[in-house]
Amino acid sequence: MSDEKQNKAGSKQNPAKQQIPDKNAAKANAAKPPAKSGRGLSRKNAASTPSQAVEQTVSLISNPLAQSAHKPVGSANKLTSSKEFKLKIIPLGGLGEVGKNMTIVQYGEQMIVVDAGIMFPEDELFGIDMVIPDYSYLVENRDKVLAFILTHGHEDHIGALPYVLRDVDVPVYGSALTLGLLEGKLSEFKQPAKMITVVPRQQVNIGSFSIEFIHVTHSIPDSFALAIHTPIGVVLFASDFKVDLSPIDGQMMDFGRLSALGERGVLLMLADSTNVEKRGFTPSEKTVGSIFDNIFLNAPGRIFVTSFASNVHRIQQAVWAATHTGRRVAIVGRGMQNVITVAKELGYLDLPQELLIDIDRINSLPAHKVLVLTTGSQGEPLSGLTRMASGEHRQVQIVPGDTVVISATPIPGHERLVGRIIDKLFKLGATVIHEKGEGIHVSGHANREDLMLLHNIVKPHFFMPVHGEYRMLVKHAKLAQQLGMKEENTFVLENGQVLEVSRRRCRINGQVPSGRVLIDGLGVGDVGNTVLKERRILSESGILLMHMVFTRKTNVRILAGPEVFSRGFIFEKEYEHIIEEIKERVTVLCSVENLAECSTYDLSNRVRSTLARFLLERTGRRPVILPIISEV
Repeated sequence: MSDEKQNKAGSKQNPAKQQIPDKNAAKANAAKPPAKSGRGLSRKNAASTPSQAVEQTVSLISNPLAQSAHKPVGSANKLTSSKEFKLKIIPLGGLGEVGKNMTIVQYGEQMIVVDAGIMFPEDELFGIDMVIPDYSYLVENRDKVLAFILTHGHEDHIGALPYVLRDVDVPVYGSALTLGLLEGKLSEFKQPAKMITVVPRQQVNIGSFSIEFIHVTHSIPDSFALAIHTPIGVVLFASDFKVDLSPIDGQMMDFGRLSALGERGVLLMLADSTNVEKRGFTPSEKTVGSIFDNIFLNAPGRIFVTSFASNVHRIQQAVWAATHTGRRVAIVGRGMQNVITVAKELGYLDLPQELLIDIDRINSLPAHKVLVLTTGSQGEPLSGLTRMASGEHRQVQIVPGDTVVISATPIPGHERLVGRIIDKLFKLGATVIHEKGEGIHVSGHANREDLMLLHNIVKPHFFMPVHGEYRMLVKHAKLAQQLGMKEENTFVLENGQVLEVSRRRCRINGQVPSGRVLIDGLGVGDVGNTVLKERRILSESGILLMHMVFTRKTNVRILAGPEVFSRGFIFEKEYEHIIEEIKERVTVLCSVENLAECSTYDLSNRVRSTLARFLLERTGRRPVILPIISEV
């Protein structure tokens, strides 16, 4: 048999094997993007060069469930040989929490990773800047990782990549806007990366996987659901989405592709659970535009609008309202500036240059001709709105007659920060529009009815809720059961658990390392529980420092001290009697005999434990005690 005939025969016998390329040679094969509505914003073609995409006809990978989509599936509890379970879904973040989304899809010895996000620190994480998933499992298996696949450009889905790519250097696939936002982050870290732009309905072959990018509506343009075609079936990853029937850019959610996948058979679906507790459909983003128009028409002075910087459609509607009312636009905050620059450059935001003014010029215009777009919707300490509310911004001061629109819902844990900012703005005489009932914010996540629609279209055999706190995951699983799915075919996991999937069965089996890595300044993971405990004690009870110098030369004696200092514990001038008692107790402990016999380490421990008991007895407080005993 000739070589050519042998190759053809091998292709017929094992099509999956034939399409597995080397991971470093994976290429994106693009289909023609769907026709764009005339109502949408003009947009540059994300796949304008051959290196980015090659046009071809989209074809579904053969799905073994296609011929038996409605046949009963075996119970997850009736397991056969473990060799059946070749596909693994491993969430490293995003379950039991809102943020730091990261999920591994593994088949055999090959892995792809969906998203790599951050989470904002909770109140007890003193001084921590952000939290990312523990990705040590990826580092241990870096030779198996083929690519990162990004669903959209929000921080909780892309923010961890500048850290992860240092250790796992593989290509990153995403939309033009997603990669544009990521590129800015990577440049700050001087972290190179191979980024490959994809468009809706494009299908790329990466190892054993063929990934199809399906357009969905969300609070940021160019968001994708992922149809991951594997040798045993299709996994649909519907991360953040909502059903918006009147999207700002005219780009509808691709119900056609989702329906086609459902008809052919979806083995497993993973879907957003954030708003499962909210009944009805999520309102359209367009409803905010009419509210903005009304506010802008009636505001007597300057208008300040703050929202998530990545909410390009919200920014667009504020710009349109400014255009309708003859206002010029100034931008405050590096995050807002960066997103607007990228979105304008890629054609996702229509903001004429002649409409923009420098922030230094706003005082030279009539107040009713000014709109300021600023960061600070979450009360971030260094954001533009926070500094304005505190009177610390160099160029902008809030004055009576100003109107501030907070067009965002506080992230859990940020409510008090936002509340303090609102109080300060009211004290400065501003009108603040922030209540939910005002209609100035709509969610980008699917409410209960949106989720029901997705389930009924896709009709997956197995379901795993993702992206939400634990109660949300449970309620989403119960919703799937109410729609007819068997309870044993729904799986609520925790981060690190392994879901093994075969053509007919599914089970939770095993655990990999997971958790959180704390980012503090330039430090990555160097702040642990001990440091956090000390920070908590410092915030609650302060610190007491004792310093003493002694010598053992010629004769043992104390040369200096003991001196006592405190910060955040007691006011020394009012508690001089306690300071003196501390000194007396240290002097007794550091007798000539003890100085001669004990090491400085042992002396420090004795001083620390003695003073801890004494201070608890006298003050009821437990400060951090730091003895510094030096020998010369």
